[in-house]
Amino acid sequence: MTSEAISRLIFREARLIDPYSGLDETGDILIEEGNIAAIGKITDKYQTEIYLVGKIITPGLFDMHTHLREPGYEDKEDIISGCNAAAAGGFTGVACMPNTDPPADKSSIVDFILKRSAGLPIEVYPIAAVTVGRKGEKLTEMFDLEQHGAAGFSDDGSPVANSEIMRRALEYSRDLGAVIIQHAEDPGLFNGVMNEGIISTRLGLTGIPSMCEDIMVARDLRLLEFCGGRLHFAHISAKETVDLIRAAKKKGLPVTCEVTPHHLFLTDEAVVGYDSDTKMNPPLRTEADRKALITGLQDGTIDCIATDHAPHQPEEKEVEFNLAPFGVIGLETALGLAISGLIETGLMDWLTLVERMSVAPRRILHLPQVCLKPGWPANLTIIDPAAEWQVDQFKFQSKSRNTPFKGWKLKGKAWGIYNRGMLVKSGDE
Repeated sequence: MTSEAISRLIFREARLIDPYSGLDETGDILIEEGNIAAIGKITDKYQTEIYLVGKIITPGLFDMHTHLREPGYEDKEDIISGCNAAAAGGFTGVACMPNTDPPADKSSIVDFILKRSAGLPIEVYPIAAVTVGRKGEKLTEMFDLEQHGAAGFSDDGSPVANSEIMRRALEYSRDLGAVIIQHAEDPGLFNGVMNEGIISTRLGLTGIPSMCEDIMVARDLRLLEFCGGRLHFAHISAKETVDLIRAAKKKGLPVTCEVTPHHLFLTDEAVVGYDSDTKMNPPLRTEADRKALITGLQDGTIDCIATDHAPHQPEEKEVEFNLAPFGVIGLETALGLAISGLIETGLMDWLTLVERMSVAPRRILHLPQVCLKPGWPANLTIIDPAAEWQVDQFKFQSKSRNTPFKGWKLKGKAWGIYNRGMLVKSGDE
C-alpha cells in the first residue's frame, strides 16, 4: 500500500457512482487543492493524470462500527494500523467504539483519539460511552462528550440493560440530537458461545438464543416510542429483530440499524470445525435469519453495512472455542464480500450498495455528507469491480488475523482512496 500527498490531479474515464446526487456515468474528476473542481469530460491536460478505465469512483465509504483498540489494547490494533486497514478496504472514514482501556467515557479520551488521528487520510470519529466505565449504572457527561467531538454514544460490547438508564440516555439524545447505539442483548439470556439451535446441540456448545437480541430490541423500541430520541441498533443478527424494526419504521419511530458482512454471508454452519474465528457476538444465526437480513438490507429496513471490526491477537483465538474471545476483523474484506455477495449475485445494484456503505452511516451519525460534485471536498473511494483475489489474512494491514473468510475467493476490491489531499493506493498498480 502506497500513500502520497497530491493536491492537484485528474482521474480519467472512471464510472462515477454517487447515490447522494443520483450520478451514474463515465467521466473524469479534476481535483484542485483537495477539492473537486470539475466533473465530466475534461479535455485540458494536467501534470498528474490517472486513468481508471473499468474502475469505479464513489463518495468515500464509511464504517460506523470499528474497534481501533487504542488506548489500552494496542497489541491487537492501534489507531494507525486500524486506519491503514480501513484505507486498504476502501474506507475513508470510521467511527470507533469506546470499549478501550480506559473506556471513552470522558472528554480526555475523545480528545486523545482525535489528536492521534489528526492528519491521517482516514477520518476518525469517536463514539463515546453511554455509561461510566460502560458498567450500565450511571450516565456519562454526554453533553461534554458531544462538545468535545463524540459522534454518538454506545456501551458496545455491553448492552445498556437498565431500562431507566436507557430511558434517560434516549432523553439526552433527544436534546443533543445525538444517537444512542445499542448492543442489543438481554444479559440474562446471554450465557453461551454460539447460536442456540441444531448446530450448537450437535457440537456440544452452549447456545445463545436469538430472543436474547429481539427481547432487548422490543424493550428499547417501546422506550423510544415513549420518550423520543434517536436509537440505532448495532450488528443485528435475527429475523425477529428485522421484523420488529420494520414495524417500528412503519410507525415513524426514529430508529436505524446496521448489519455486518459476516452475518450477511455466514450462518452457524460455519462453526462446524470449531474455528474460533467464527465466534462473534452476536453469533452467526440460521439460514432463515441470514435471508431476513438480506431482505432487510434490500428494502431499507436495515440502513447500512458496518464491519464491527474487532481485532484479537492469534494467541487469544488459538484456544478452545469456549475460551476464545468474541469478535472478527472486517475492514479489509467488507467491500469484496459486498461486491461478491450482493452485486455479482444480482441482489443489489451499485447505487444502493454505495448508499448503504457511504451515505447512510454518515446520515445516522449526523456527519457531513460527501458527494461527487464540484465544490465539494474530494473524499473518494476507487473500486476495481473486476479484481479477483483470495483472502490472505497474513497480507492484511491490520495487526490481527482473526477473519472467518480466510481463503475465500472474492471479486471486487478497493483500488485506493483519495481524501484530505492524499492518495492511498491499496492495489499493485
